[in-house]
Amino acid sequence: MLNNGFIPSFTKNIYGWYNMFKTIDKIDLAGKKCLMRVDFNVPVNDQMEITDDNRIRAGISTVRYALEKGARLILCSHMGKPKGERIEKLSLRPVAKRLEELLGIPVPLAPDCIGDEVAKMVDGVKDGQALLLENLRFHKGETKNDESFAKELASLGDVYVNDAFAVSHRAHASVEAVTKFFEICAAGFLLNDEISYFNKALESPVRPVVAILGGAKVSTKLGAIENILPKVEKIIIGGAMANTFLKANGLDVGASLVEDDLLNTAKSLMQRAVGMGVKFYLPVDFVVASEFKADSVTKIVTSQEIPNGWIALDIGPASSRLFSEALEDVKTIVWNGPMGAFEMDAFSRGTMAICHAVAASHAMSIVGGGDTDAALHKAGEVDGISYMSTGGGAFLELLEGKELPGIRALQSNAG
Repeated sequence: MLNNGFIPSFTKNIYGWYNMFKTIDKIDLAGKKCLMRVDFNVPVNDQMEITDDNRIRAGISTVRYALEKGARLILCSHMGKPKGERIEKLSLRPVAKRLEELLGIPVPLAPDCIGDEVAKMVDGVKDGQALLLENLRFHKGETKNDESFAKELASLGDVYVNDAFAVSHRAHASVEAVTKFFEICAAGFLLNDEISYFNKALESPVRPVVAILGGAKVSTKLGAIENILPKVEKIIIGGAMANTFLKANGLDVGASLVEDDLLNTAKSLMQRAVGMGVKFYLPVDFVVASEFKADSVTKIVTSQEIPNGWIALDIGPASSRLFSEALEDVKTIVWNGPMGAFEMDAFSRGTMAICHAVAASHAMSIVGGGDTDAALHKAGEVDGISYMSTGGGAFLELLEGKELPGIRALQSNAG
C-alpha cells in the first residue's frame, strides 16, 4: 500500500527525527519534461538478453503514471560498473526493448545521457511519450557526483523524480547533485513504498519484531545489529557471520570463515542483547564440508562439534526448526542475508527452510538484499512476503540508521 503525499524519511537520528518529501502524485506533470532516475540495472546474458526483469517491473507503475499524466518522460539509469568508459555490453539497449514490451509504446534509446544530440531527442519527446538515456555510468561524473555533469543532465528536464531506491544510498550525480538544479523534485511510488514499508517495520511496527540477519561477514551487518537492538524483541543470526559470534562464545568453528578482529565486538553485542532483554539466536548445528565445493563431502554436526579443517556452510536441521519456531509468535519480520551458501544445493536447505517459515508466517515481512531475494525466488515463496525491497545496500544502510543521500536531497526540495 502506498503512503502518498508526504512521508517520513530517515537520517542518522532515524528514530527521533523526521523530515518530509513530495511524491510524484503531488506534482503537475502534464506537458512537463520529467527527468526520472530509475534503477533498471538488470542482469543480461552474453546475447544481451535480460535474465531477470524484476527491477524494471518494480518501477513500471511510476513510469506508467507519469505517461498517463502527460509527462514527456526522460528515463535515466545505470547498468553495471563501466567506470566512465563506454562498454557496449553494458548498454541499456535491452532495457529499452523490455520497456517497449511492458508499456506497449516505443521507447527510443538515446546514444548518450548528455550532449547536443541527446538534447535534440529530448525536445522531440511529446506528451505521454518516453525516452531512455544511455548508461549514466559511461561518464565518470556520475559516480563522482560531479555538479557540471549533474547540471547538464538536469537541463534535460523541468521536474525531477527519484524512483531508484536501490542507489539512493549513493551520492551520485543523478541521485544527489542533480536535485540542486530543479525547483521541483519528488519521489516515485517505488521509492515511497520502500521507505513506507521500512517505516512500518522498524519505526512503528506491530510487535513482537524479529530481525533475521545472515550473510558472510559480521562487519557488513555490524551497524545494523547495533542500530536495531533497541527496536526488536528477537535477533536471529545465520550464515557465515554466525561463526564469529560462536567463536566469541568460546566454540571451535574449524576452518569456517571468522572475523577474529570482531570477536570482542560480537561478545559485547550479545551481552548488550541480554541486558536489553532481546533474545539472540545462534545456530545450534551446521552442515559442514571438507571443502567449499558443491560436491564436497558433507555431514551434520552440532555447533560444538565442527571438526578441525571443516567449514560450516549452512545451518543444520535443528537450527532451522529453532529459527522457524522463533518466528511463530512475531508480528513483524525484517530479513537481510541467507543462512548459508544456498547457491549450492548441498548447502541450501537452511535458507530454504527460513524462506518457507517467513512466507508461512502471519507477520508482516520485509526482505532486502539480492541474495535473500534470489533465495526466495529459488524457494518459490516470493508471493508469501509482504514486501521485497529492490535495494541491498540501501536497505542495509537504513537498517544501520544511516542517512541516504538520495532521500536527503529530496528533503531539501520538499518545498
